[in-house]
Amino acid sequence: MLASAFLFAVLDGLIKLLGPPFRIWDIAFYRFAGGLAILVLIIGRNHNPFAGHNRKLLIIRGITGSCAFLALVTAIRLIPISTALVLFFSFPAFAAFFSPLFFKEPITWAEIVSVVIALVGVALLFDFRLQGGLLGQAMAVLGGAFAGLTVGIIKKLREKNGPVVIYLYFCLLGSVISFPAFIAHPQIPRITSEWLMLGGIVCSALAAQLLMNQGFRYCKSWEGGLFLMAEVVFTSILGILFLGEPVTWRFLTGGFLLLGSAVALNRGNARRISYRGIPGDK
Repeated sequence: MLASAFLFAVLDGLIKLLGPPFRIWDIAFYRFAGGLAILVLIIGRNHNPFAGHNRKLLIIRGITGSCAFLALVTAIRLIPISTALVLFFSFPAFAAFFSPLFFKEPITWAEIVSVVIALVGVALLFDFRLQGGLLGQAMAVLGGAFAGLTVGIIKKLREKNGPVVIYLYFCLLGSVISFPAFIAHPQIPRITSEWLMLGGIVCSALAAQLLMNQGFRYCKSWEGGLFLMAEVVFTSILGILFLGEPVTWRFLTGGFLLLGSAVALNRGNARRISYRGIPGDK
C-alpha cells in the first residue's frame, strides 16, 4: 500500500509537469486507454482478459472509481486545491461506513480512532481551511464518498479476482467515460518530453493501481485507505526534494499523525492475527 501511495505521488508530479495544455480529459483518456492497451496486450494472448468473477460488481467498481476521479477534478477547479484534497481524503471514513453496511466487514472503535487521527493529520499537513463555494466542497466530499465505496468494492472483488482484472475494468469504464470529451478537442503530444511524461503517467498509474488492488488482499478497506493517504506525505516530500518547498511543522506533525495511525492500526491487526491464528490455518 505504501508503494502504491508513493507511485500515486509520482503520478501527481508527472501530471503537474505535463502542464495546462493537456486538459484533465486528455490525461484521463491517455491514462485509462494506455493502461487498457498494455493489459490487453500482455494478458490477452492466452485467454479472455475480461473473464472475471462478478462482472456486474467489476463494472460498478469502474463506474464508482471514474466518478470519484471526475468529482475530485471538478472540485479542484471550483475551490482551492488544499480544501478539495482534505475533503477528498475523507474517503477512509466513508470506507469505514460503507464496508460494514454493504460488505459485512466489521470495524472496531480503535480502527475508528485511527481513521480520525489520520484525517486530522491530513488537515494539519494542508493547513486546512474550509474555503470556496458550496458546490466545490460538495463535489470534493462526493468524490471522497465514491472513493470510499470503491475501496470497499475492491476489497470484496479481491476475494475471487486478481488485481489485474479489477484494474482492467476500471480502465475500460474510464476510457468509455472520458472518450467523448477527449475526442471533442484532443490534445496530441508534439515533443518527446510530452510523450515521455504521458508514458510515465500510464506506467505509474498502472503499477500504483495493481499494487493497491493486491494490497487489499491483506488488509481491510479503511486500513488500506489510511496507507493510501500517505500519498499526500510522499507528494510533499517530492516537493521538498525537487521543488525547494520548505519543511514546516505542519508537514512533520501531519505526516507523523497520518503514517503513525496507519502503522499502529496495522500492527494491532497483526498482533490479533498472531494471537488468534489465521482462519483455516491448521
